[in-house]
Amino acid sequence: MTQNYFVGVDGGGTKCKARLENEYGDLLGEGLSGPCNPAQSAETAFTSIIEATTQALEAASIPALQLKDLNVCLGLAGVNVPRYRATAESWILPFKYTHITTDLHIACVGAHAGKDGAIIITGTGSSAVASLSGTLTNIGGHGFPLGDKAGGAWLGLRALQYTLESLDSLMPSSNLVIRICEALGTSDPQEIVGKSLHYKSNDFGKFAPVVVKCAIDNDPVARAIVEEGKEYLCEIVSRLNKLGAKRIAMIGGLSSQWAQWLPENIKEQLQPAICSPEFGAVSLVKHVVKER
Repeated sequence: MTQNYFVGVDGGGTKCKARLENEYGDLLGEGLSGPCNPAQSAETAFTSIIEATTQALEAASIPALQLKDLNVCLGLAGVNVPRYRATAESWILPFKYTHITTDLHIACVGAHAGKDGAIIITGTGSSAVASLSGTLTNIGGHGFPLGDKAGGAWLGLRALQYTLESLDSLMPSSNLVIRICEALGTSDPQEIVGKSLHYKSNDFGKFAPVVVKCAIDNDPVARAIVEEGKEYLCEIVSRLNKLGAKRIAMIGGLSSQWAQWLPENIKEQLQPAICSPEFGAVSLVKHVVKER
């Protein structure tokens, strides 16, 4: 190949997205696959990376272009934890060059077009990062179920926990309990435990829309769960302010909903993301390859 090709991969708890560009910044193709968090399943994450990248390659319709010709940046959930970063770095990938970083890093680069700023991600999980004067500061992102407060998996977990307590007659019932039981297809506590005992974050995240809908309908239990998540996000914004972040973006599948629930003084500080995480990943790998 006579020119360089670059792929940015945004790998999260529920999906993996790849963006293929040439050295001139032209978008050539994109790909979308399944979960891509090495902390949840290294095998699944590896498969999702290859699948999404292959899709982007096929979409480009450049006959001579192959996986071995690609310079790739993998922005992955979970690799902020050293043991899972080591797992990702041990993969034998078919690419020309691979740069591994966190999904937060690429999202922050994309959200502020490479300039200083901070982001809060509220999707299946939750986390935040500030990129200021070349220094990255992570907040949260400790992984589900230890962290990820205000993420979709956390919302689902809190809803199931309350549902079980209600079915044991320890807490009052509510519309949320009814809707969760309908989603599970049972109101028997032991059956619920049997169904959910080995759930992963994306499984719990499937109940997040139920919590959101019930909160919008002013169900008191759902509203209490949302209030807890809202307070957590407000504390994150306060921490980012203390770090000196002048521009803060909130991204992720639940970001627009949380933005509606946050107080006005917090909402006023949130700015839209300029570019996507996978765009940020492409920018990073271009810079790294140039500096090599």
